[in-house]
Amino acid sequence: MANETAGKLSLYSLTAMVVGSMVGAGIFNLPGRFATATGPFGAIIAWLIAGTGMYMLARVFQALAERRPDIDSGVFAYAKAGFGDYMGFLSAFGYWLGSCLGNVFYWVLIGSTLGRFFPELFGDGSSMIAITVSLAGIWAFHFMILRGVEQATFINTVVTIAKIVPLIVAIVGFVLFFHWDQFAENFFGGVGMPEKTLLAQVRDTMLITVFVFLGIEGASVYSRFAKKRSDVGSATILGFVAVTGLMVAVTLLPYAVAPRADIAGVANPSLAGALELAVGHWGAVLISIGVLVSVLGAYLAWSLICAEVLFAAAKSKDMPKMFAAQNGNRVPANALWLTNIVVSLFVISTYWSRDAFNFMLDMTSVTALLPYLLVAGYGVLLARSGEGYEAAPDKRGRDQIFSWIAVVYTLFMFVAAGLKYVLLVTVLFVPGTVLYFWARREQKARLFTPVELAIFVVVLIGGAVGTYGLLTGLISP
Repeated sequence: MANETAGKLSLYSLTAMVVGSMVGAGIFNLPGRFATATGPFGAIIAWLIAGTGMYMLARVFQALAERRPDIDSGVFAYAKAGFGDYMGFLSAFGYWLGSCLGNVFYWVLIGSTLGRFFPELFGDGSSMIAITVSLAGIWAFHFMILRGVEQATFINTVVTIAKIVPLIVAIVGFVLFFHWDQFAENFFGGVGMPEKTLLAQVRDTMLITVFVFLGIEGASVYSRFAKKRSDVGSATILGFVAVTGLMVAVTLLPYAVAPRADIAGVANPSLAGALELAVGHWGAVLISIGVLVSVLGAYLAWSLICAEVLFAAAKSKDMPKMFAAQNGNRVPANALWLTNIVVSLFVISTYWSRDAFNFMLDMTSVTALLPYLLVAGYGVLLARSGEGYEAAPDKRGRDQIFSWIAVVYTLFMFVAAGLKYVLLVTVLFVPGTVLYFWARREQKARLFTPVELAIFVVVLIGGAVGTYGLLTGLISP
């Protein structure tokens, strides 16, 4: 028995993976992003929508972990089980690519945070010095992870604890300087801000809520390392509840310390600027330190997840078999190399970007939506079929309701994101399909079923339209 549990992750470690994945860059940018879009009333509605949708998705992950314990690395594996090989590949590739873009966003935020103190060197996070520091960090983490997953997850647990402290201090600071009159003035929009309908205000916050919830599936991705399978679902719910409480507090409390226009005008990371409005410069320094610790911890967690998704997809023959190779420390080395090469190339490309910060954030959010939609869809199919519910038939109806709500929520998020980002995602999917062709050729398997061929044609058309938009300037990144 000792050998079976050696090197496995406990409920605490799995929960730390979820929290560590979710509490990254996004939470430190919530005050400014929300204040730009809406006041407290719209923010409350946005969090009710996002919280309900993501809670339902968390329950879907929990149910699937219980009903299909044979499926590991669940994000893409559930899509394949429910909708076939090509959709499983798109889910895996999209999730991996979005994670790579998210890692780029982390390094841009690190650069912009350092730019608060060394503006001539780091600027907005896309200067040559910032890119050089980012590349050094990427490869330092790369070689550390190659030494072993368990070592890296232990470091992630320590970092998770360390980065929560500045957030708690910020929340306490906002509470101490809470002014009801200021909160009431901001409640329905505040003064000095452009007039927008409530629907437009809520819509403009939706992508940032997706971004900050990314990582909710962290325990599911690492299910093969869990000591007990039941811990996967428990860690998902525990992590979700803890992080949601932090995010709602960080979003709403700043409205009570300064006018909405002032909060909207602070530089990124906006939590630093918002706390500075309340307590003075030391607050900005503290949060900036917290950002650096938090983002480095989140980057570690997402580097692990990126490599694990490629590895699992290769093991199930959905990616070329070279990515299934592990080194002596059980690390998927080839998958990790490809991940960090792609992240490095994206980081270098930010030198020519006009707004790398928000573009990477929004693209990361949209690429996560397809995997989430397919997971929710598989939850519906599984509950309807009754597979895995033999011992608990009374839970089928409940799980089907949860899954349908998650499906509707993710479809709504696609609409809120807008056609631009959906087309840009298909632009990236088209060349990525080469990996699918490579894997299918290795297996000497048929490329597409008739339905999959139709989906591939839709992706091609979307990619062509998106490419045309980029070339003609109709779509600007």
